[in-house]
Order: sequence, then C-alpha cells, then structure tokens
Amino acid sequence: MTPMAGPAIRVAAVSKRYGRTLALDGVGFTVPRNEIFALLGPNGAGKTTLMHILCTILAPDSGVAEVAGFDVARAPLEARSRLGIVFQEPSLDDRLTVRENLEIHGLVFGVPRSLRRQRITEMLAMVDLTDWADKPARALSSGMKRRLEIARALIHDSEIMLLDEPTAGLDAQSRARMWEYVRRLKAERQLTVLVTTHYIEEVEDADRVCIIDKGKVLAIDTPAALRRQQGEQMLVCTPRSESDRDAILERFADRIAHQRGGEIALRADEAFIESFLDQFGQRVRAISTETPSLETAFLSLTGRELRDRAADGREVTLAFGKRGGEHTR
Repeated sequence: MTPMAGPAIRVAAVSKRYGRTLALDGVGFTVPRNEIFALLGPNGAGKTTLMHILCTILAPDSGVAEVAGFDVARAPLEARSRLGIVFQEPSLDDRLTVRENLEIHGLVFGVPRSLRRQRITEMLAMVDLTDWADKPARALSSGMKRRLEIARALIHDSEIMLLDEPTAGLDAQSRARMWEYVRRLKAERQLTVLVTTHYIEEVEDADRVCIIDKGKVLAIDTPAALRRQQGEQMLVCTPRSESDRDAILERFADRIAHQRGGEIALRADEAFIESFLDQFGQRVRAISTETPSLETAFLSLTGRELRDRAADGREVTLAFGKRGGEHTR
C-alpha cells in the first residue's frame, strides 16, 4: 500500500482511559514531514500512552491517529513499517553483539541481505559504533546503547522516528551527543522525529513543542513563540532594608511572582522597569531581569514543575507484554 500524501503524523480527538483514569482527553495535532516535534510534560501527562498508540501497542478508545497516512488502528502493519522506535526502557538483546542486534532487526523487517549489510555498515558509522560492531551489547555504556537503538530503528529505512524519553538516565555529555545524532539524521535523511522528554532544555532546538498535561494539549508552537506567548519577563530586586521591602511588596502586590531569600521577583515589561527604577531605584541594593524561558512558559501553563509518577500498571503490562512482537509483520 502506497503512503498517502500529507503530514507524517496526524492525531485527531484521541482519547484513552485506564479504568477511571483519563490518560488522553481529545488530543489532536499534526506533525509535518521532516520536523522535530517534542512532547513536553510531566509523567502522567499522557505522553507515553500517546506514543504507544502511535506505534500500535495500544488502540485509542476514540479518535484517529495516523502515521504516514495510515490509520494505526485499521492498518497497523503499514503504519509500523514506516516507524523507527526507541522506547523509554532498553530493548536490546545484551547477549548478542552490536551487529547481531541490527541484523535481527533487519531480518524481521524483511530488508534484503545485501541491502541489510550496507545499512548496518552505514548506521554503525553514523552513530560512531563501527569499532564496537562485534562486541556484545552488554559491553556498551548507557549512551552507546541508546545510539545503537537509534541505529537499529533506522535499518528498515523508516520515515518517522518515535523517541520516548531517549535521554533518561544518561549523563549530560551522552545526552548532548545523542541530540547531535538526532539532528544529523533529520538533516541527512529528511527524517521526521517525535520525541517525549522531561528535560526542558532539550526541546529548545525542536521545530515545535507541544506542552501536554493531564491528557490535554495546552499549547503547540515553536520554542521562541511559546516563550513570547506564555513566558514572562521578571524584574528581580534586593531591597536595601525591611522598610524598602515592605514598600515594594505593598506598592506592587499584583506583580509579585515569587520571593527567594532576600529577593523579590516582579512580573515586568519595559515600561514597568523604567517606572520601577524611577520610583525605587535608590531603595534596592541589586536589580536584574530574567527573560522568558520554556520553563517559565511551562509553569505558566501547568502551574507546577515537572512531577514524577510511576507508570500505570496496565500500561506497563501492555508495553512489556507486546514489545517482543512489535516487529511482527
């Protein structure tokens, strides 16, 4: 079946419930081809549930999800064949060598022998694992295993890559290297990437960011636009005395964002900053401004920092129970 023209991913009014818990509540968005699209939200927001629907592990209760033009519920094999998937939990066979992990994946997806060998060589070089090709996967570091999983996901010439928390548990250097590979793959192979992450700084270079919480999409836009629309500039000052502090708190009660130690953070625009300096410039010991960030945008939308929550038991059972058959054709 020939893939239809249109976006790489289309999600329309998708809902999913686990018992009384509504994991996804009418989620909808489209991802154009050759875009890095990031899902940003806390654990329990519905990100992994949505990823499992897109890779055909779970079926939506309602709504439509399409991958490369194929409905994931009605044509799961066709949709899956277009996907390269890197799960949050490691899924390599540690008993096999690096090359053997790639070889088996290519066999399962029906990649012809000569083409399979060519792609294995190309992918190992692309993720800097050529020298480790004949080493057992258990000998690799966590960062190297992630790179191997990325290479494996691309052996069958996938058009779209799904990355579920790909840098969880990696050190800062490994996280940076992994994102270098993702950006290079996107540029060299015209790859569409949908990634979920907890690390706000990692989505700064995404083409677009979708902030999701409690199963609902709260905002979708470029990182710069989200900073402008949702983030707030802050004026941070340190009063000279308690009386100065009291005067500032009373005068600008409606602008107080938070207090940290001796500092007061006030929501500010350029006009306010000029006015504040005229009125209180001599009554503060230090003053600075904080420009909007994706973190402030996230907090303004959700009202809290990223939280941690154990995965839903039913979802864990589904994910691990079906993962071994994810490549069945």
